[in-house]
Order: sequence, then structure tokens, then C-alpha cells
Amino acid sequence: MDIEGYARKGLRNNDPGLEDKLTERILEIKNTSKKHARNLAKAAIVEAKATLNVEGDVLTSTVSGVTMGEFGVGSRGLGDFYAHEKIAEVIGKTSAAVDTSHLDDSGAVLNEKGDGYIIVTIDGIHSRLSDFPFLAGFHVARASLRDVYAMGSRPVALLSDIHVADDGDVAKIFDHIAGITTVSELTGIPLVTGSTLRIGGDMDIGERMTGGVGAVGTSTELTSRVQTQVGDVILMSEGAGGGTVSTAALYYEMHDVVEETINIKFLDACEALIASGLTKHVHAMTDVTNGGIRGDAKEISRTAGVKLVFDESKMRPLVNPKVLAMLEKLEIDYLGVSLDALLVIAPPEYAEQIIQVVKDVGVDIDIIGEIVEGSGAEIVIDGKVCDFTPRFRESAYTPIKKMIGEEEPRDFEEMKEAIDKAAKEASEKKKKVMEMIRGK
Repeated sequence: MDIEGYARKGLRNNDPGLEDKLTERILEIKNTSKKHARNLAKAAIVEAKATLNVEGDVLTSTVSGVTMGEFGVGSRGLGDFYAHEKIAEVIGKTSAAVDTSHLDDSGAVLNEKGDGYIIVTIDGIHSRLSDFPFLAGFHVARASLRDVYAMGSRPVALLSDIHVADDGDVAKIFDHIAGITTVSELTGIPLVTGSTLRIGGDMDIGERMTGGVGAVGTSTELTSRVQTQVGDVILMSEGAGGGTVSTAALYYEMHDVVEETINIKFLDACEALIASGLTKHVHAMTDVTNGGIRGDAKEISRTAGVKLVFDESKMRPLVNPKVLAMLEKLEIDYLGVSLDALLVIAPPEYAEQIIQVVKDVGVDIDIIGEIVEGSGAEIVIDGKVCDFTPRFRESAYTPIKKMIGEEEPRDFEEMKEAIDKAAKEASEKKKKVMEMIRGK
């Protein structure tokens, strides 16, 4: 619970009973005396009041009037993709070889000698795995390494950031690190540094855990999405899902499915491709996350200016049977959730070599589509060509997500205008502060 946010909202609403209400909320969560809870409530109100009305370019926050949940940020659908496009606008043009405007999961800069690239990425833990710190650590470490490998790069180091709320057990940290280092030791890629903090310091109570894992890699070639070309074929490796599939299994009480996600097949496949030298012939690689293949197809199409055509009959056999059975039983679209499979886009003459190298390390893979002229994506299902655009949110994979739904809200266009305005204001603020610093 964010007691600072609670206090600030009460102050804005001129709530005369704010201190009493906040004291009761604190006692609902913290095992403490009523006197301590009231003193904490008073202090929170004093601090919230001190920062309620601030002025100036640095202190005044940009406000859009649209909440994260309303716009679907983090929900791996149309709203989330749009927000990320705006993030790239605020960042602006950079000197990087691959930056946020390319919509890849990793960035790349030239090394000092100019004869290779340094690849950097960061992944946040799945928000619903807070109570399962080992699982959260395993999947976020694997996701971070996937993103580096997907750039045709060999990872060289991992770093972590862990935040546990004030009432969380300290052992969550150790369990989480154990999950990260399970992946680290299996791959030989060391966890070299990190940060451990409380969420919100004294202002957030409860047991919630959050954080992320970053990875760094090096490469002489890049396999970024922008290099996708008309005439390429699309290959996909087998996938059993990661944090998303684990979350669905946990919250629908199908816990045995979680074990299917505990593997490093994606990493083995990428390592084999790099070792074989075939990555120099690969145009693009990506992992199937971000709203499933639907989301990846949209981003690749937008970035490379091409159209992707998929054959569903080739995709279905590559999904772990136990995972697919669960998704279909729960009426979760397997094409709209993270499968943690590897997508490889390459000229057709290299397809068989890629397939053989990946299969040699025990990972199944097949050609599932092709790149043609045009834009967007389509999929052939039972001989019928179907639209393949992502929904407003990724496939709903928990009871709460099913309640919220996947459909685009009626006022989406209005919200986009507010988001546009906020992104523009943030960019202008950046310019003002830079001018101020340079003028000193």
C-alpha cells in the first residue's frame, strides 16, 4: 500500500478524517501498535503536504490525465505499443546503432574501436510473481539474456535490481537471487552487480516485490528487426512460456504447468546459432514476448516497413503441448501471449542450416511464415486468411485480466491525444532544463 499516495489523495479531497482513515489502513497491513500507526500516518500527511503544490520545470510533473491501467501500459497490446513509441519520441534521436525507435528489446552502441557492438538490455520481473521470488528471478534473468541473444550477441554479464516493500521478508531477496543465478550458472554468464532497496522506503507498506535484471553483451553483427527484408522466411523455435505462462498456471490452480517453463532452450538455440557462424546470415531475431506473436509482428512490420504472413498450422506444433492444452482450456489465445520462443528471420537459402543447428541442441524449430511487400500482418488458419493485429491488451491470462478484458476502450483516440500532449510537454521540459544547465 502506498501511504504517501493515500495521504496525497486525501489532502487533495480535503478529507477531514484523513488521519484516522490512514491510521486504520496502516493497521490493516502492519503488525504494529495503534500509537505507532497514528504517528506514521501523521508523518506521511506532513510529508505529502510539503510536496503537494510545487512549481518549476524540474519539480512540476507532466500530467496526461490518463492512467497506466486505462491506457494498457505494460499490458502488451496497442496501448502499450503506442506508449513505447512516445517514449522513443521523448528520448529523441541518439547516436546508438540500435535505440528505442527500432522497437527492439535491446539497444546497441559501437564499441570504442568501432569494430563491434556493445548490447544492453533490462527486463522487469513479472508483477504477479512477487510471491514467488525464485520463479520471478529465474524468468527475468532468462528474459534478459534472451533479449541480448536476439541481437545476435553473446551475453557477458548480468546485473539485478530488487525492491521489496517494508513488510516483506528479507529472505525474498535471497530466493530471488537464487532464481537469477540458477540461469547464470547454467549459462556461465555471471551476475556481477546490483541494487537492493525497499519499495518507496517507509512510504510503501506490505510485502510486494519488484525489480529487474539487466544484461550486457558484445557482437560483431546485429540481428535487429529493422534489417528484415522482403523474401525472408520466418522460423520459430519451440516455446513453453515463461513468467506469463507461469502466472496463468498459478492463478488458475494448474501449478504443474509451471515446471514446463523451467528450461533454457531458447538460450541453447541462440548459443548454437552464434557458435555456428550462421548469425551473420540472419537478418533479424526476436523472442516471442510483448503480446505474443501478434505484438511482435506489429512491431517488426512498423520498424522494417514490410508485411508478415504466418501459417498457423506450422506454429501450433511448436507450442509445448501441456502449455497449449492449458491455454486452450482457459480460452487464452496462444498467439497473443508470451511463448518465449525464438523467431529467426533470414533468407530462405539459409533456413535448412538454421533448422539443423538448432535441432542439434535438442530444440525444435520450423518455418512458420514469410516476409512480403506491404504492411501489417496476416495469418492463414485452416486455409483462411485472417487479420493478425494485436488487441488493445495481450490475451487475458488471469481471472482479473479476463474481468478487465482485451477490447479497445471507446475513448482510445481521445486518450492518445492526451498522451501525445504529455510526451510533447516532457520533451519541451527536457530542452528547457538542458538549456538551463548549459547556461550556468
